[in-house]
Amino acid sequence: MPLHPLAQAFLDLPLVAEAKPLCSMSVEECRRTSAEMFSQGPPGEPVGSVEDLSIAGPAGDIPLRVYRPEGEGPFPLLVLFHGGGWVVGDLESQDVDSRAIANAAKCVVVSVDYCLAPEHKFPAPAEDAYRATCWVAENSLLLGGNGGPVAVAGMSAGGNLAAVVALMARDRGGPSIACQILNVPVTDYSFDTESYRENGEGYVLTRAEMEWFWQHYLSTPEDGAHPYASPLRAPDLSGLPAALVQTSEYDPLRDEGRAYAERLSAAGVPVSYTCYEGMLHMVQGPEALNETASYVKQAFAASEGESGCSS
Repeated sequence: MPLHPLAQAFLDLPLVAEAKPLCSMSVEECRRTSAEMFSQGPPGEPVGSVEDLSIAGPAGDIPLRVYRPEGEGPFPLLVLFHGGGWVVGDLESQDVDSRAIANAAKCVVVSVDYCLAPEHKFPAPAEDAYRATCWVAENSLLLGGNGGPVAVAGMSAGGNLAAVVALMARDRGGPSIACQILNVPVTDYSFDTESYRENGEGYVLTRAEMEWFWQHYLSTPEDGAHPYASPLRAPDLSGLPAALVQTSEYDPLRDEGRAYAERLSAAGVPVSYTCYEGMLHMVQGPEALNETASYVKQAFAASEGESGCSS
């Protein structure tokens, strides 16, 4: 279908229409530009409380930001990983969404400021994401959680990390994951899909930018074949937690997100898949958030078992 009016309005914003391609910038300039863009957005919703923490990670300290909804806990826990191609993004870039999810899903959201490439290449960001998820599960009651399985979620590269954490948790014996929310996720180190050919230029995220992000993330192209970089290449997807996979019609990542949903379903994993027609990468409107909140509530209600993490 044609571009959704919300998507077209986003593309017409001077900040977007006149922006330099990220792949033409240095890493430092790219991070500065990204931070400026997020700083010009609307403020996030008020929540019950916000707390900044820091935990020890494999590559150094991992900053966390904990968003608690209003009301009496304990609440379910959701661990959230920001987007940005593993190169840009931080707690501030995820602040608005973190607040909205905490309120709409009535859960504690723990946003993770994992280490970034190229200073910390694959698998360092994924290992940070896994370590943070283990810590959150182990400290559920301290955080205002209910001690049950945690959800993992993320957008774009954050969706990649959420999928990878679910794989790691299965492979390493914990923690228990209630569900995985994969919004416009990166699932494969490949650029030969129909959606890359259709949407690789002119719709916010470009093929050239994705190639730039991958080049900074991987030490060698061979690393891209590892399932913890490209979860679509995992030989076995059975035994993973239920998944909500959300893609956008005008997104070069559309087809790899759909392919991952199809492979999960074929492996016996309960999957809900939505492609938002007329929408862009990271521009989907309130319906996507509402779907996420509804899905998370249902997954938490259905989840059983204990959280924890094997060493």
